[in-house]
Amino acid sequence: MSDTADLMKLYSGRILALAADIPHLGRLEAPQASVRKRSPKCGSAVTVDLEMEGGRVARFAQDVKACALGQASAAVLGAGVIGTDRTTIERARDQLRAMLTAGGPVPDAPFDGFEVLLPAREYANRHASILLALDATVEAMASADTEAPR
Repeated sequence: MSDTADLMKLYSGRILALAADIPHLGRLEAPQASVRKRSPKCGSAVTVDLEMEGGRVARFAQDVKACALGQASAAVLGAGVIGTDRTTIERARDQLRAMLTAGGPVPDAPFDGFEVLLPAREYANRHASILLALDATVEAMASADTEAPR
């Protein structure tokens, strides 16, 4: 199969549809935590703003400047992030990383939509972009935890 055919397979209609409809796109006015992550390999960047209540994501926004794969990943995250706790997001990130790099299974629900990114396993140079939104969310949740009144 040619490189062009491989890329056509990678950028499926489903990935492009997700990239075109990212939930919670934008910024929060006064977030409890805000984290920007950038992939030095490709220049993709994601900024995540969030507010936590009772250890769960109550409000979430993301500014996504990434390739279609990074955008699709942010769309899957955005669809399931509200109401989740840090352990769930960390598990989704770790499962997605394992799916991409070690042949692991698709992440658990509500993040099983990452299945659409299975073809990206073969493109290690795209993995950082795919993981950006989750990495930023985990870091923002950790920051919000340290800022929370005790």
